[in-house]
Amino acid sequence: MRVALLVPAPFETVSGGYAYDRAIVAGLRANGDEVAVLELAGTHPLSDAAAQASARAAWQRVAADTVPVIDGLGLPAFARLADALAARGAVALIHHPTALEPDHDDATRDTLRATERELFGRLGRIIVTSAATAERLASEFAVPRARIAVVVPGTADAPRSEGSGGPGCMILSVGVITPRKGHDVLLRALAKLPDLDWTLTIAGAPRDTEHAAMLRMLAGELGIAPRVTFAGEVVDDALEALWRRADIFALATRFEGYGMAVAEALKRGVPVAVTDGGAVGSLLTPQTGVVTAVGDAAALSRALRRMIFDRPLREEMRAAAWLAGRALPDWNAQAHAFAAALAEGA
Repeated sequence: MRVALLVPAPFETVSGGYAYDRAIVAGLRANGDEVAVLELAGTHPLSDAAAQASARAAWQRVAADTVPVIDGLGLPAFARLADALAARGAVALIHHPTALEPDHDDATRDTLRATERELFGRLGRIIVTSAATAERLASEFAVPRARIAVVVPGTADAPRSEGSGGPGCMILSVGVITPRKGHDVLLRALAKLPDLDWTLTIAGAPRDTEHAAMLRMLAGELGIAPRVTFAGEVVDDALEALWRRADIFALATRFEGYGMAVAEALKRGVPVAVTDGGAVGSLLTPQTGVVTAVGDAAALSRALRRMIFDRPLREEMRAAAWLAGRALPDWNAQAHAFAAALAEGA
């Protein structure tokens, strides 16, 4: 099978969505498929003229015998090519509809929703990364369920976390710095626990520099700056070292299409505390983590208090998380599932 992935540049962007795309491309290639990655210039998902011109140029490069797969972040740039997409049976890879991003204002959400609803109706197949996203496409975007395939992310093998060793509790949060990730809520939750011995490391690129500066100011205002490390973008061995020492993974996200960082935590046996934004809590059980309401710093604080204070409970959760992580699918299996979804839509 020949496949072309059309995705906003740069393809090496550090995020869960791009990590999924890269892993699927690598898996398809390893299984014998020919995959070309066509990077789109311009601004996405609110596409500017450069994005639309790049989308047209990329589309013209897709050969007739190739399955075109468009990453959802770049899909709105193809709005004027809807007829061509329909004629070719193009496939969209939707991590979550961009209209559901909570960082957008109402007017932007309405514009994106109208564009995505129109494009979703013209595509031959839509691959999503969680059952929750599939449900929302069906209920909110009128996509027939028969045209939706769910291929959740895989997880690579990873060593079991050793933890910090105490006496304190090392909390790790992995996610790019944008308002959607809810780091402000996590800071406010932890600020309510001055009597407990904890530290927080936030590993993520400052995608929104103004928001990143605000978070640093907030940590200072809350009196917890000495306990909080803003590590910036961390990858490879440096990120693995943080995972190795983590006692708890925490993320107060406002919305996730899946929650790859949660899967990474479970794979390493790290218990999880998250908010129920999108599909992020779907991987957890009461034995492996806690899920609280979006934006509720008080509820998240109460959950974290118990996990930080009750070390025997935390050790039980670590063991349960490790077992749950063993059951997660690997990337090779998910690449095969992705290829099957493409074949069904052909």
